[in-house]
Amino acid sequence: MIAMEEAAAVRRAASEATADVVPGKLRETIDDHVADGSVVPGVLTLLSARAVSGDDPDDLAEQAAGVQLIYDGLRLTRRLARSNPWRADDDHDADMAVLAADVLVSRGFYLLARTEAADDAVAVVRSFGHDQTDREDADDDRAAELDRRLEVDVLELAVTVGVTAADGPADAAAGIAAEFAPEGPRFDAVDSFFDDTRRSRVASLSPDGGRALNRND
Repeated sequence: MIAMEEAAAVRRAASEATADVVPGKLRETIDDHVADGSVVPGVLTLLSARAVSGDDPDDLAEQAAGVQLIYDGLRLTRRLARSNPWRADDDHDADMAVLAADVLVSRGFYLLARTEAADDAVAVVRSFGHDQTDREDADDDRAAELDRRLEVDVLELAVTVGVTAADGPADAAAGIAAEFAPEGPRFDAVDSFFDDTRRSRVASLSPDGGRALNRND
């Protein structure tokens, strides 16, 4: 099973990236939202890089956190769009949640800005915006499909970030995201998600198709 150190490393890097956010209520909203979700995207970033290089490239944890923060921000945006909490009498919490979503995405961009996957991160956010616009007039089945695309896109981003961080080919993510995407708009816990089949698939990102290469090979 995937060791919990990977999940802890992603959460720690994500927390450090937002540690200076003020006011405290906003930072608390961010921390609560991130803690409530799965860190599958961030962990997949780590595992993808290790499959290619056999170790952790420089700044890998920060890049994994970048992927995770973008996902958590868009996930929160999607939840707000679906629930429309401003209908309630007290909309202060909803306004704080919108700010939290903006901060999460912007900090994620910051962590990925100097990476080869920076443009891919922008593309994920643009695609999300288009999908949510289309969702407004979609029937239930189509709306569910559009919602699920966020998970597909962020998994592809995770693999791309991880592989390129390890100097692998940027197109290595092709196909793996669709294979790994969950049925609904939520990931399982890390240990449940990365079963033997998925672990083997990630290992296939290695240059030799299964054995992670050491940089001295």
